[in-house]
Amino acid sequence: MDTGLAGRTVLVPGSTSGLGLACARAFAAEGAHVVVAGRRADLAAEAAAALPSAIAVGVDLTDPEAPARLHAEAVEAFGAVDVLVLNGGGPPPGQASEVSTEQVDTALQTLMLAQHRLVQAALPSMRERGWGRIVAIGSSGVQQPLDRLALSNLGRAALAGYLKTLAAEVAGDGITVNMVLPGRIDTERVGSLDRAAAERTGTTPEQARAASERSIPAGRYGRPDEFASAVVYLASEAASYVTGVQLRCDGGLVRSF
Repeated sequence: MDTGLAGRTVLVPGSTSGLGLACARAFAAEGAHVVVAGRRADLAAEAAAALPSAIAVGVDLTDPEAPARLHAEAVEAFGAVDVLVLNGGGPPPGQASEVSTEQVDTALQTLMLAQHRLVQAALPSMRERGWGRIVAIGSSGVQQPLDRLALSNLGRAALAGYLKTLAAEVAGDGITVNMVLPGRIDTERVGSLDRAAAERTGTTPEQARAASERSIPAGRYGRPDEFASAVVYLASEAASYVTGVQLRCDGGLVRSF
C-alpha cells in the first residue's frame, strides 16, 4: 500500500523511546521527514541520527511556551507539519480515591494541555493547505478504565473528548483526527507497570507479566512496531475518509467490539 507519506513532515513528541520512537521509525520507513522530540536532547539526537531524514529537538512540553517552539523548529527544518502525532508520557499508577489534586493537575498538563497547545500550533497551516493528520497515542483505558491508573484514565479521556469534537470541526478542511489505543505493548512503560504490580502482590515481574498476558485473548504483549503500523495507516492517504475514530491495538484486551 502506498501511504502517500513520502516527503511529508511528521512531528512526533516523546519519540526517544517506546511507542513514540516506534512511530518515528515507522514514518521514516515511509520516506517522511521526522521531527524527533523529547525531554532529553541527547536521546532525541541519538534517535534522529538513526533515521534518514530527521531532526532532534530537546523539549519539555509541560512548559506552556514549548509546543509552539517545537512546531516552529519543525517548520524551519522541513516546512509545514503535515502529520502531528500526540504523545504524552504515562503518569504514575494510583487509585482514584488516593490521587492528589496536584497529581491530577500534572496529568492534565502532560496528557491534555500540552497536546492542545501542539494542535493549536499546527492546525492553522493544515487548514490553509487543506490537508493534515492528527493522530493521538491514547490508551485502552479511554474505553475501559484501567485499575490503579486513575491519572492516565482521566487525562487521556479528556484528550479523547477534545479530539472527537475537533474531528467534526475540521473534517471539511481535509484534516483527519484519530486516536490509537494501545493495550499491553512491550515497552519500558508497561514493564514498569509489571514491576509495580509484582511489588504490590509479592510476586516477580515475570509472574506479573504472565498473569497480564493471560488476560489478553492474543496471549501476548504487542510489539511497538505493530502499534506504529496502526498510527501510520491513520496518517496515510488510504485513511483519508477515516476520522473521529478510536482504533484499538490491544490483542482483544477490551471486551467490547
